[in-house]
Amino acid sequence: MDRMDEEPGWRRGAPPPRWVRVLPIVLLIGLSAARIATPRTVELGYFLAALPPVAAFAYGAVGTALFGGVTLILLAVPAIEVGRAGSGDLVTVAFVALLSVVIAWVRQHRDAQLVSVRTMAEAAQLAVLPPLPEQVGPVRCAGLYRAAQRGTLVGGDLYDVREGPYGVRALVGDVQGHGLAAVGTVAALLGAFREAVLDDPGLGAVAARLDRRLVADSAGVEHAELFATAVLLEFPPDAPVVRIVSCGHPAPLLLRGASATELDAEPGAPLGLGLAGLAGPAGPRVASVRLEPGDRVLVHTDGVTEARDAAGAFYPLEERLPVLSAEFETDPAALATALWRDLSRFAGAVADDVALLVLSPGVTSAAAAPATAAQ
Repeated sequence: MDRMDEEPGWRRGAPPPRWVRVLPIVLLIGLSAARIATPRTVELGYFLAALPPVAAFAYGAVGTALFGGVTLILLAVPAIEVGRAGSGDLVTVAFVALLSVVIAWVRQHRDAQLVSVRTMAEAAQLAVLPPLPEQVGPVRCAGLYRAAQRGTLVGGDLYDVREGPYGVRALVGDVQGHGLAAVGTVAALLGAFREAVLDDPGLGAVAARLDRRLVADSAGVEHAELFATAVLLEFPPDAPVVRIVSCGHPAPLLLRGASATELDAEPGAPLGLGLAGLAGPAGPRVASVRLEPGDRVLVHTDGVTEARDAAGAFYPLEERLPVLSAEFETDPAALATALWRDLSRFAGAVADDVALLVLSPGVTSAAAAPATAAQ
């Protein structure tokens, strides 16, 4: 699974960039050289007092104290001819240096705490949505995830691919809201899906289980609006077909040759409304589509199709996908990355969570068979 954290490393608590650490040294050398090169009537030495505060942004308490000591020596020793500070000025500079040391110490400890907290948060988020393997059973797969909330790995979108006794099953969903507030719902849905892969023989039963999970989680909560759109896919081991259940989610796309077409799956009600487990028209409808050698299936969330450019136009996924698909016909991961880059160029900043899942079932010519009827 490809997930990118675009937040700069310095803001994440990592060591500051090299230029920040070099800046105090450059200022020290530059100010000293400028003072020596200018007439004695021009006083530049007092600018050296800025070195300790600048060093506090890049160095720890010891490094900042070293810069403070060098500054005091340059200002206090007349023979060096860098500064001519009086006793009162030296006391002021010494106070600034001491304060800078305290600031550096606080910053260093705060950064260490941020790194620790972020490491634990990333571990928790990766436990919810672990990296996707390159192949699950006979199905090659590649996923790409971009959370809308900066500094997070998991938002309101989710996907997973699991192999069980009834074949390889995949889930792509989009829960209400995004960011950290939606992570609990994402974890609940993924847990229910992973159990259903092993226990439920029918894809409709899997959707019903997910629906019951959300209904149970929202029970007893006043004005609870806990719901999610989702699409479930199943690649059975005994037939070259893909079975689909759509719960209010954008339709998957079948990539065949130079074409990209929506899979014929009638969208049902979103999960969490208590409808997925009902019989009759309100229940989930399972569609079945025959696959041919080389076919791939792309499943996405609405963060892709609802992205807009500067003029307000929606991203034309079906128009752009065939060109990208032809270029990366044998590499699902490269296709997912290329699609994200194209989306980013089109929309600039994407404001919603984005999840992409490319599935290549590996159908062989000998296994080709007529499509089964929709259930």
